[in-house]
Amino acid sequence: MTGMVTQETLPGRDETNGHVRIGALVPLTRPGWDEAGRHLLAGMELAVREVNDAGGIMGRPVALVVRDTAADPHRAAAAVEELAGLGVAALAGEYHSVVARAAAARADALGVPFLCASAVLDTLTEQPTPWVARLAPAQSHGWRIYADHLLAAGHRRIAVAIDPSSVYWVSGARILRDHLAPHGGTVVDIDVRDSTAASVCDTLAGRHATALLLLVGHPEPAVSIVRSVRRDRRLAGVMIGAPAGQPEFTGWATSLGADGAAVPFLRYLPERLGPLGERIATALRERLAEAPSFVAFEGYDTVTVLAGMLRSQGPGRAWTPESWASVSAEGTRGRIRFSRTPDIGVWQWVWAPVQVVDRDPADPGRLRVLHTG
Repeated sequence: MTGMVTQETLPGRDETNGHVRIGALVPLTRPGWDEAGRHLLAGMELAVREVNDAGGIMGRPVALVVRDTAADPHRAAAAVEELAGLGVAALAGEYHSVVARAAAARADALGVPFLCASAVLDTLTEQPTPWVARLAPAQSHGWRIYADHLLAAGHRRIAVAIDPSSVYWVSGARILRDHLAPHGGTVVDIDVRDSTAASVCDTLAGRHATALLLLVGHPEPAVSIVRSVRRDRRLAGVMIGAPAGQPEFTGWATSLGADGAAVPFLRYLPERLGPLGERIATALRERLAEAPSFVAFEGYDTVTVLAGMLRSQGPGRAWTPESWASVSAEGTRGRIRFSRTPDIGVWQWVWAPVQVVDRDPADPGRLRVLHTG
């Protein structure tokens, strides 16, 4: 049997066509980060193909029912409503934290299991829920590791070019500020809504910042800011960072070339992949025609975990408050188990491996591991 992916509404409920259906929430069009969405979907599709090649779930093939969220929380919530009505056994995916939060709230309200692949915002749900779990490490975990890298590299005066209309960016800036302050670090916000790339440079120079972190969208204004900083002689020693992971994708290197190198970012991969990870990396590279990002591995692991749960519990949403606690699955990046974590309302894998990585200035196509956590 082979994987099945559709973006059309399938008629009737799951029982009418014999498939066990998993709803996939993915940003595939702008303003969503469509490159990340493409990698996320590739990982999920590959896992579906492998599940079906191994006999499916109780002899029934798995089908992904894909919905494009386009980074729109309202669109994601509506997609959850629609997919629940179609009788999906579970929901998987989503990359953007704010969008995932909207999807998680609807999944919780409707009683549909949702395994979030990539979103990191700590407060994915306002209240603890038995219906939602997450693979990606919480933002407070990953961004503290990033702050440790800044400190180890000698950076104490940090500026952040930030879009404060996003709760994700605001949350990230707060985590950095709280973690750096006890070590003598300071964080200055530069509101990009009121700034040009040139005025960002002026602020950096005036504040004598040694590092600028991009808490903004890509390609703009991130690309314009990077180019301006790289060309400003006053800022020759300033490190540019992008903790959210923009440089992971080839679009960054295509847009910026050599200017996009030496920009540290977070990614969620181990220093060395095991046999499963290596095999999936090869398959993903063939599927994507480029090196797979960590997001593609997240997609694969998400469907793999859900398929294992559906095999053990049946595809009819026979979820209990402890269902996630029973998971012990071999993922591409290690063994996956879920637990309850203080101040996080969803079941959480504690933790996916975390690295701080950049593109090598001598070869921007090569990634260098700078720090692990």
